[in-house]
Amino acid sequence: MDAFTAGLLQRIRTTESDLTRARDEGDDFLVEVEQAELDDLRRLAYEHGVEVGA
Repeated sequence: MDAFTAGLLQRIRTTESDLTRARDEGDDFLVEVEQAELDDLRRLAYEHGVEVGA
């Protein structure tokens, strides 16, 4: 796995964790921010052929 792929997958995992925490804390604004970031990261992964788990 190259550095780009590893870094992208790590950012996705971190963002998913941050999104879960924001939801648990009831922070609606942060949920929107983290969800937008996650959507962007998943789009980037798709565009570069990086397979992301469900």
